Amino acid sequence: MTIILITSIVIVLLILLLSVKTTSKAYNYKHTIDPIDHTAAKDRQKKDTEQK
Repeated sequence: MTIILITSIVIVLLILLLSVKTTSKAYNYKHTIDPIDHTAAKDRQKKDTEQK
């Protein structure tokens, strides 16, 4: 019974450690934004005005 309890605690701690590690890595990820393509924006605006 003691071996099962110890094994269970080790598994729970391992899962907790991995969860904290992956969450921390996700928060540290730097997101980038693609630059705006001005010609595409003008084309989209032109289409919007033509549809009205």
